[in-house]
Amino acid sequence: MTSRNAADSPLLAVIHLSDSFRAVWSELAAELDVRYAVLEPSASPSADTIAVILAAGGEEDRALDLLPFASRPQNGVPLYVVGARESHRFAAEAVRRGASDYFVLPGDLDLLRRTLRARVEAARERARRSGELRGPGDPFRELLGGSAALRATLTKARRVLPHADVPVLITGETGTGKELLARALHEGGSRADGPFVAVNCAAIPSQLLESELFGHERGAFTDAHQAKRGLFEEADGGTLFLDEVGHLPLPLQGKLLRALEEKRIRRVGGTESRSVDVRIMAATHLDLGGAVRRGEFREDLFYRLNVVSLELPPLRERGGDVELLAEAFIAALAARYRLPRPELAVNLRAALRSHTWPGNVRELRHAIERALLLSEPGTLNPAELLLQAGASPVAVHGPSGPATLAQVIAAAVEAALARHHGNKSAAARELGISRQRLQRILDHADDGDA
Repeated sequence: MTSRNAADSPLLAVIHLSDSFRAVWSELAAELDVRYAVLEPSASPSADTIAVILAAGGEEDRALDLLPFASRPQNGVPLYVVGARESHRFAAEAVRRGASDYFVLPGDLDLLRRTLRARVEAARERARRSGELRGPGDPFRELLGGSAALRATLTKARRVLPHADVPVLITGETGTGKELLARALHEGGSRADGPFVAVNCAAIPSQLLESELFGHERGAFTDAHQAKRGLFEEADGGTLFLDEVGHLPLPLQGKLLRALEEKRIRRVGGTESRSVDVRIMAATHLDLGGAVRRGEFREDLFYRLNVVSLELPPLRERGGDVELLAEAFIAALAARYRLPRPELAVNLRAALRSHTWPGNVRELRHAIERALLLSEPGTLNPAELLLQAGASPVAVHGPSGPATLAQVIAAAVEAALARHHGNKSAAARELGISRQRLQRILDHADDGDA
């Protein structure tokens, strides 16, 4: 492939079947401020391609023969046939064989120009909204989206970046990305060279949480055979992120408040007070104000944590962000599992927008991952994706580490069969695949290769 123009601009790819219109494409590319590249008929377009042109120009019959092999650009990239033959029958046949549209030159040049310009503008808008133009050094680069609600939160977060000692309370529903935002604030501040230590306060039994946070001395309790540093000490010089801080037991809330005010901690069973330099960030999906009124959360600790409050909006209130996130997840997961990258079809986009996503971004990612693993290569459809949206993810590990793709697929099938008491048709419907596909997975699993 040969190319010209700025390396970071969108790409117009052309398959030349004749030299009739060769000069047109470089002129169009310059006018649209995009790169122009010659593509071999069997090659796949790159991810930044806005359109593939099959330039027939006197070779229309050859173009028809080539279409079944050249009309498979992924990621929603259209393939336009451009020729000199004015024939409605030929145009219909080209579309039937896989072309997105047919243009006759020179008569349709203005129409083609407008069509390509719309593609360029749409690509640049997607890049702007998804954060691709933020640059590699932006700490918020992984918080994709351009909705007004998310932009407002990130604008506020950027104002906090220079103040690396200020406590921050991040609120939002489960799965909205609270830890991701906390990490971004840490990485973008002056404490970035220090550790970022995260703990889920709801995931540790209350009787163990004090030792986890503050450490313990040898003999402090049964099985305390040696002294242990707590997370405050582990985070010294950096950030301690207290996820689900609303689940802290009341007695421990008082000790946390004391540590924040004095910047000193005392291990369980110890007598020595230790100095710690830690920035505290906390997160919760609970209404802490309501918990304070009910006497379930200390008011003084609430105000100590809530110096700056950042709220992450739920996915259902972020408009078109769901499509941008879906595209990003599809690209990343397809690359991870070495699968063909499916197109995010129009009907699937509509389904994504209409779904409420109670599990937010985390649910969307899990749904796409399962659908990508279990669907046939090609496009994803709403049944394959949204049928999985409420299901629990299947955790699989191989004998020596993370599961292979085959093990993940086989485990998902086995779990579905167990839920439906061995009914293969019901399991296939739940997984969004055909019964025949399910049987093939089982047959290969018996051979040790799903």
